[in-house]
Amino acid sequence: MEHADLKAALAHPTWQMGTKNTIDSATMMNKGLEVIEASRLFGFPGDQIRIVVHPQSIAHGFVLFTDGSVKSQLAAPDMRLPIGYALAYPGRLDSSAPAGDVLAMLGAKQGEVALRYDFEAPDPVRFPCVALAYEALARGGTAPAVLSAANEVAVDAFVQGKIAFGKISMVIERTMEQTRPAPATLEGVRSADRGARVNAQAIVEGIERSSNR
Repeated sequence: MEHADLKAALAHPTWQMGTKNTIDSATMMNKGLEVIEASRLFGFPGDQIRIVVHPQSIAHGFVLFTDGSVKSQLAAPDMRLPIGYALAYPGRLDSSAPAGDVLAMLGAKQGEVALRYDFEAPDPVRFPCVALAYEALARGGTAPAVLSAANEVAVDAFVQGKIAFGKISMVIERTMEQTRPAPATLEGVRSADRGARVNAQAIVEGIERSSNR
């Protein structure tokens, strides 16, 4: 996996999201960023937000209650659903699936009579970007902005063939070490973003020089 090429990294089984988001999915940085997003939107600390790997992409989120019950939001893997909901809110648009066909509305292909749901915890060794996202959230301030900026530089470098897939997390980690967090004011975020991009680019160039020796 560390040496996966661009074609392999872009081969997402269920979503078509464009190059940047698909690479983020391959590293699972997209889920790390969503942890930060959920923390900011709902006011929960990182230790109350967990990631679950679900290959079918039908279960999009869970809420765990103190009594042990779980509520989930389920839908076919189709971005037209959340976009339509945003456009029609507080109403809802009509579904293109046959009325009452629950399996079709949950992503079953025509003629399928069963759906399978698989869930597993993310492997921290294969997906180090997840831990980096939690670390940035815990640091607070502009650390998440540093994480995001470094990730953009690292992903772009991978797409251009400058670094290996496995070096994406290395670039991000080193950038976080070299960029001092500041209070999350607008100017602080902008400054952290600029500084992180400079540092990340320098790290990418250092990796390139080492690999060319």
